[in-house]
Amino acid sequence: MTGEIRVFVDLNAATMDESKAPYGMIENAAIAVVGDTIAWVGKARDLPEMYNVVEPESLGGRVVTPGLIDCHTHIVHGGDRAVEFEMRLNGASYEEVARAGGGIVSTVKATRAATQDMLLADALCRVDVMIAEGVTSIEIKSGYGLDIETELRMLRVARAIGESRPIRVKTTFLGAHATPAEYADRNDAYIDDVCIPALRAAHDEGLVDAVDGFCEGIAFQPAQIARVFDVARELGLPVKLHAEQLSNLGGAKLAASYGALSADHIEYLDEDGVKAMAEAGTVAVILPGAFYTLRETQAPPIDLLRRHGVPMALATDINPGSSPLNSLLLALNMGCTLFRMTPEEALRGATRNAARALGLTDTGLIAAGMRADMAVWDIKHPAELAYRIGFNPLHSRIFGGTS
Repeated sequence: MTGEIRVFVDLNAATMDESKAPYGMIENAAIAVVGDTIAWVGKARDLPEMYNVVEPESLGGRVVTPGLIDCHTHIVHGGDRAVEFEMRLNGASYEEVARAGGGIVSTVKATRAATQDMLLADALCRVDVMIAEGVTSIEIKSGYGLDIETELRMLRVARAIGESRPIRVKTTFLGAHATPAEYADRNDAYIDDVCIPALRAAHDEGLVDAVDGFCEGIAFQPAQIARVFDVARELGLPVKLHAEQLSNLGGAKLAASYGALSADHIEYLDEDGVKAMAEAGTVAVILPGAFYTLRETQAPPIDLLRRHGVPMALATDINPGSSPLNSLLLALNMGCTLFRMTPEEALRGATRNAARALGLTDTGLIAAGMRADMAVWDIKHPAELAYRIGFNPLHSRIFGGTS
């Protein structure tokens, strides 16, 4: 490791190391950073003499956690669906909203009409809110273009976000999100004519880190998703899946059979699916924002996931239709209040396990050799991050060793 040396003292480190006490907590800790990497962490009294060459930086007794990671977002999109939200609350049916041009069709139309600069400007406003809450890494999906040109544009914007802001971006191709109007009732033709060619083009341009799909009665069947995943495997790309959100089509088992990074939503997941995920090492991504917005009643099987040792991540699912949630801190609270996750599970879900859901091995944990992405909080105990509602206690954010 080479680079500037920084030493942080007067802090309590919630390292999220499972082998240590709850939250991996080290009280009266010190953290040494060299360049963009954590070089040492432990009790301040044990700080190696080699780090005494610099003046230590006091954090005033604050709690330090890994930087937060939002591992499931649709943050790049055109327009919004606030009017549709209002219509539903005033009693409009799904059909009436659709006839008025609402639903995903409206977002596809707005996204196709937006230039790359427009999409970037809108997305950066949302990303800035995340950065202000201590988020250091995000996943961004395509899926609102549903044609080759716009899917590529969305992914280019996602890459540009990582170049425009101090935040790490992982991109996910979600061409199998829905069928556009011009392919109504022709899902297989859409997969052949648009989705797979768009995936290949995006891969050729270096725009894809992973491949996702929406396996549901209102979207795509398992056999159709499998065809997309076969191409992903051919291209050497990992997969993940929107699975078991509204029904159980066996999507999680399908994803696990491909060694998926994650299966997301999973409200209707059964024990066979949980076992398959456990055997494959597939992370369960819990998304309380959509559950809340859609006023669902079927909660994800948290106890089953615990029992079988499936890692649980937690994310915003920020999107204009089913989860207009721009706060990962609020998602922590929702995971606890709606699904009875513990505050430690929630924080691990937005750090260590979120990193796993993105295939990241160098973040989500405060440990020697990990990337120095950290959040410093004006709190006395990590449980406060999930406990408070509508309150942001971030003191400062360290990204790649830089404040």
